[in-house]
Amino acid sequence: MSAFIKDLLELQFLQNAVIAGILCSIASGVVGTYVVLKRITYIAAAISHCVLGGLGAARYFSVVYDLPWLRPVYGAIFTAIASALLIGFISLRAKEREDTIISALWAIGMAVGVLFIFKTPGYNEDLMSYLFGNILMVSREDLYLIALLDVIVIGLTVAFYHQTVAVCFDEEFARTRGVAVEFYYLLLLCLTALTVVLTVSVVGIIMVIALLSLPVAIASRFFDSVWKIMIAATLLGITFTLSGLIFSYAPDLPSGALTIVIAGVTYFLTLIWFSLKKSHIAKAESDVTS
Repeated sequence: MSAFIKDLLELQFLQNAVIAGILCSIASGVVGTYVVLKRITYIAAAISHCVLGGLGAARYFSVVYDLPWLRPVYGAIFTAIASALLIGFISLRAKEREDTIISALWAIGMAVGVLFIFKTPGYNEDLMSYLFGNILMVSREDLYLIALLDVIVIGLTVAFYHQTVAVCFDEEFARTRGVAVEFYYLLLLCLTALTVVLTVSVVGIIMVIALLSLPVAIASRFFDSVWKIMIAATLLGITFTLSGLIFSYAPDLPSGALTIVIAGVTYFLTLIWFSLKKSHIAKAESDVTS
């Protein structure tokens, strides 16, 4: 850890990584709470995998048609929003099985991304790193974009907090109260899409859903209030992200993978602790009644 702290004071790329981890954890803690409450983790996972298509397409057109301003993250944002709206309309309108259609979009998005990456001339390691994350590659320009997306996500969440919470818990009740359920459901999916784009740079497409759901799952064991869960999940996300970055630095391990391992172990330890606590309480109550 001492080597990490020493380098953190000197190396800009490490400072960028820490800032990116904090910014992404804020958005994932807030929006991840909605995702878990609404039980749409499978939709969030589909959006995250569709993002690869946008990343690959943006890189392909940037290289082949000499468009240096067209960065992969722009393609990721466009694809994430487009896939979120498409999946949202399918969920609301489709007569076919929703899970089958979403699975098809999931697979198509990944396949299109692989094809574009394969056809793009040059070295594509940076694109493939989006699959597993590489927070150390985050640039200062990326931070500005991440911060902007963070502000949008937090701003929309604060502005429409009560409506989105109502839609998450009881759509029918929200509809009777005059809430535009379909609009806020699509807004929630768009917030999820933006958060996915933020989080991909930290842990990658493959593991993005874990960072969205695990901190929330842990926080919900300790708190009942939605806003308290959001705050606790954000703090947990920051802790997991920075821990993964710190403990992976010296042994040169993938920080994204280690972040998810730490979050996963913490989640299962939490489950075990609450299970033992419940058993202890049940035993104590049984001893009292007997």
